[in-house]
Amino acid sequence: MARKAIFITGGGSGIGRAVAQKFAGQGWFVGLADISESGMRETAALLPAGSCSQHKLDVRDRAGWDTALADFAKAAGGQINVMFNNAGIPLGGALTENKPEEIERCLDINLKGVLFGAQAVHPYLKASAPGSCLLNTASAAGIYGTPGASVYSATKFGVRAITESLDGEWAEEGIKVASLMPGFIDTPLLDHTANQGTNEHIRGRVQEAGLEITPVTEVAEAAWAAVHGDKLHNRVGKTAHRLAFASRWIPGRLRKQVRNTSRPLGQ
Repeated sequence: MARKAIFITGGGSGIGRAVAQKFAGQGWFVGLADISESGMRETAALLPAGSCSQHKLDVRDRAGWDTALADFAKAAGGQINVMFNNAGIPLGGALTENKPEEIERCLDINLKGVLFGAQAVHPYLKASAPGSCLLNTASAAGIYGTPGASVYSATKFGVRAITESLDGEWAEEGIKVASLMPGFIDTPLLDHTANQGTNEHIRGRVQEAGLEITPVTEVAEAAWAAVHGDKLHNRVGKTAHRLAFASRWIPGRLRKQVRNTSRPLGQ
């Protein structure tokens, strides 16, 4: 198979779906990975015929990664050029109110899932190097800690660190490593509650805080640019760019601001 292949976790909705549409539209073969089989079927229906395969995967399952990637490589003609480590969940609210099982689930999916994915895909990316790429979804919450989302911020700072570490480790093998760092993106995750202790959806809190919600298509374009460009961290949306600027040039003012503003992911 001459066309390139990308494996996408969280491919059943949101950012994963938009990135699948972007790459499939450019002639790539796409591996959709998700715990939601119905979500993957819905994404597949939006893609050109014959341009994808579907793989049920819980990113917390290390052995499951090996099975899914082997199946995808077979479907893709033997190689994987890009792996998009995208699956993740939100968790907001005061740390003192977060339940232990919520914390563990967020850490396992957002952080361990990224580590497991990178570890499992490395042989495939090495085989297709140079020009192969590991792309991780971090967040603007990985630029400056988000009050009311300490666990989520910790995972996204972790993804940022993983990206930087592997960029150094894998450069000699010709494997590019990069991250996406979006702000609030218009995906179904915004319609979830921030934690088990509230009925209030994230979208409403973001809008009340006066923050912009970026179209998911912008993230898909950023993913394409990241795979084909040289940037290590790729910010998406005004919030991400403003945080990066303020954290570098006016950290004192930023600290004061975040102490006195509303908390879009919960109190």
